[in-house]
Amino acid sequence: MNVSIIRIEESDQGSVGVLRMDGKAFCCTLEPPDRDNRQNISCIPIGTYTVRRVNSPRFGNTFEITNVPGRSHVLFHPGNRVKDTKGCVIVGQYFGKLKGDRAVLNSGKTFGAFLKALADLDEFPLEIREVE
Repeated sequence: MNVSIIRIEESDQGSVGVLRMDGKAFCCTLEPPDRDNRQNISCIPIGTYTVRRVNSPRFGNTFEITNVPGRSHVLFHPGNRVKDTKGCVIVGQYFGKLKGDRAVLNSGKTFGAFLKALADLDEFPLEIREVE
C-alpha cells in the first residue's frame, strides 16, 4: 500500500493535507503548525517514515509514525482541532471550522474507515510532502 500525506495549507491554525492511498484521495488530515519539529506542538517534518500498528493506551488500535527525529508516540487518531492532538495526525472526512478553529470533521467515522482500509497491514511506508 502506497500511503502519503500531501500538505495543502500551512497556517497558525495548523497544517492541513490530504491522505492518499495508492494514489487516490482517502481523507483529510490536520496536524499542528510547523514549529520546527518541537515535541507535542509541531507537525511532522517532510520526509518518508515507517508506520507500524500499535495499541495505544488512549486510542486503542492505531498506527504510530516511527523515526520522526527527536519524537515518539506520533500517532494517527481521531479528533477535530489542533488542540485535540500533541503532534499527531488527525484524520477527517472534510475540512471545516469548529468553535472558530480550522478543523477536520466526521473524524471518528473516518478513523474507522482508515483502520478498515489498512486492516491487513501491520506496517507501511508513509511519505509526507507539500503540494507541488
